[in-house]
Amino acid sequence: MSRTCGGEVFFDEVEKEALRRVIWRMAEFSGIKVVTYCLMKNHFHLLAEVPHREMWLQRFEGPDGEAKLMEHLRILYSRTYIGLLRDELSDLRSRGMTVLAERRIEGLKKRFCDLSLFVKEVKERFSRWFNKRHGRKGTLWMDRFKSVLVEGKGEALRTMAAYIDLNPVRAALVKDPKDYRWCGYAEALGGSRRAQRGLCKAQGKPVDGWKSAGAAEAYRCLLHAEGREIKDAQNEKVLRRGVSAESARAVLAEKGQLSTAELVRLRVRYFTDGVVLGSKEFVDGVFEAQRERFSPRRKGGGRRMPESEDPFYTLRRLRVQPLG
Repeated sequence: MSRTCGGEVFFDEVEKEALRRVIWRMAEFSGIKVVTYCLMKNHFHLLAEVPHREMWLQRFEGPDGEAKLMEHLRILYSRTYIGLLRDELSDLRSRGMTVLAERRIEGLKKRFCDLSLFVKEVKERFSRWFNKRHGRKGTLWMDRFKSVLVEGKGEALRTMAAYIDLNPVRAALVKDPKDYRWCGYAEALGGSRRAQRGLCKAQGKPVDGWKSAGAAEAYRCLLHAEGREIKDAQNEKVLRRGVSAESARAVLAEKGQLSTAELVRLRVRYFTDGVVLGSKEFVDGVFEAQRERFSPRRKGGGRRMPESEDPFYTLRRLRVQPLG
């Protein structure tokens, strides 16, 4: 968990969206696996898995290891930067300075699978963008982040994930965590595979078991069981804010299932970056008209929403980044 200075700097919706993107981008770069998260107005919570570093780095070994490393760097850096890096390494080796070239490569690898460096870079990158946006200078975050070591399986992991996703309910921002856009659970319901995989991990389900293994329903039941509002013996004073008893009973009675209409609503709600909705022909037409705004690797426009009963397509993931 990390909080802004004195808790007095507050994030608006654009800033929370920007912070979420930085977290996911840095996670992909550093090898950190996000299990779930919650971005509040002046702090954020993150549950992450740190892979075994030596095993993770094996992908960059062998004759083509350096080429794979350069390709991996593209997650964070431009082609120009990587081209200059290649030239630098080539120049060092041509002058017999192979040791220096290897040190340069090892310096890059040190940034992988390190939780402290991951959080540090997330906060630094977001701070630069935030300060530029507000014309401010100075520190944005209080001290170092606070961390707890959680067993990577079982009840402890499930409970911690639920605690994080229930933050907006206990802060009385929403009545149901599915309605708070900036948490892992809501993102998973919105169709994000990466968020779904994280919550499958939290529950000990197969990595792609959000639908097939019932992870979505099981986690919804867990949230409403763990997050129930607690009142005093007279049932009058609220001792701990949370999901109402009525809502919890309803969710458990429905075994955590959401209706098709609700799933479609949630997916539409949590889209970002200029969503287009409609028939495949309509969506593909908009995609072709705006082709330059998407990655060259993207071959088609319309993507069907699996929850919709009628043919319903969307256009998403424009190449407009809040952070460079």
